[in-house]
Amino acid sequence: MTKNAPKNAHNPSNNSNTSKNGEAARIPHFASKLITSVPHGRKGKHNLIVSMILDDLDKLELENAVLVPLDSLEGEKMENVRSALNRATRQRKMLVTTATDEKYFYVWRTESKNSQTATDQHKSA
Repeated sequence: MTKNAPKNAHNPSNNSNTSKNGEAARIPHFASKLITSVPHGRKGKHNLIVSMILDDLDKLELENAVLVPLDSLEGEKMENVRSALNRATRQRKMLVTTATDEKYFYVWRTESKNSQTATDQHKSA
């Protein structure tokens, strides 16, 4: 590498490119892309396990919980899976509760206090 060669692609002293109005053209640091072609979601590394849990929750009655064996998390921390699940359920406006013991990570749907009160009133009518 020669002494005068830039250490990176950005060389502020390079004014050889000029714009239409005679000012130095600014060379972008990064590439660009149309927003419409950019994915508008995030598939984190816990996406598969979270989608499996949510799929099972959709099929269960309210009185049942999903039992996720902790050894099926394949080295992932249960806390990280719980956080990813929390983000996904908030996005879907689902209320869930979680618990753990030595073998399982439990997840079940809960009702909001408002809908529970409405259900209780509906039952007594």
